Amino acid sequence: MRLADSVLAVNNDLPIRTDRPVHSGKVRSVYWLTTADSERLIREKGYPVAPDTPLAIMVISDRISAFECLWKGEGGMNGVPGKGAALNAISNHWFQRFREEGLADSHILDIPHPLVWIVQKAQPVMIEAICRQYITGSMWRAYDKGERTFCGITLPDGLERDQKLPELLITPSTKGILKGLDGVPEADDVNISRADLERHYQAFNFRSPSDIDAYERLLKEGFGVISDDLATIDQIFVDTKFEFGYVRNAEGQEKLIYMDEVGTPDSSRIWDGAQYREGKVVEQSKEAFRQELLHYFDDPDVLLDKSRMDERTALAEQTELPREVMMRVSDTYVGIAEKIIGRPLALSDNPRAEIIDTLRSQYGLIQD
Repeated sequence: MRLADSVLAVNNDLPIRTDRPVHSGKVRSVYWLTTADSERLIREKGYPVAPDTPLAIMVISDRISAFECLWKGEGGMNGVPGKGAALNAISNHWFQRFREEGLADSHILDIPHPLVWIVQKAQPVMIEAICRQYITGSMWRAYDKGERTFCGITLPDGLERDQKLPELLITPSTKGILKGLDGVPEADDVNISRADLERHYQAFNFRSPSDIDAYERLLKEGFGVISDDLATIDQIFVDTKFEFGYVRNAEGQEKLIYMDEVGTPDSSRIWDGAQYREGKVVEQSKEAFRQELLHYFDDPDVLLDKSRMDERTALAEQTELPREVMMRVSDTYVGIAEKIIGRPLALSDNPRAEIIDTLRSQYGLIQD
């Protein structure tokens, strides 16, 4: 079998029974189950949710996105081998650790296949909850230009690139475009302060002002669990993005949960500890791929300048990256996943066929 066949690049055309359009993002596709199938699975599988909770099948792909574009390799490699399985395995591991530490649940109810989650419908909190333990990336670039205040937090002078910060910083941004909020620009991914959240807590989908405290606690505690565990394998948890939402339990009561993915190479920066102590930053995350792209093209500014988005999109569509580039990304994702979960990653030669067979034989969700 060709290596390209082991890559699940298209994940929005599976014959999963649904009566709604499939929602497909850059990496994951979501199939909302029919009311009858949701109620049947809750009953048959004993999921701890209200009987009328809508369920969805979430299928991750091996596609890779960077600089807001999807990238492909030569030989029909429209994704990175093992990437989807690595992301899901890492998220599954951290969500389990959060439960063990008594933090909060996630939206995941079942894991039928390494590339598939069965999830419950959640009401998302409309923020990208970002936590930073080191000054790097966009924060460093802004700091280096003289900016000192981030999301209402003022940093001291004299910090150096990639230095550990005096304390863990929470620097949230908007998730989507929120309109009509005083002090919050109408654009996606805009930095916001805690004061913004307090003034507009309902617009951000918090149920009460006290839930802002709860989200910050879960953010810090979740970051701490991951950071401490990574330290035991000599990896540094640099920064990450969490997402939160509300779901109902079996009694119909709402609770705040973690959702989306967590602590993965897509949503986080992870550095090798031994290399960092020697003064080198070795990325164990998507940042390594971003840096490779910046060095691959003669005009890297096209990847950084948002006013050149049309050029960037065309460049991504026309470029087939060398096989070795895609395999280096695969090695990064699979390697860090296996370090985190402590065992070899389960990979598939034909993930599409496996997913269909599993969802048909064990869940009765494939259309005939």
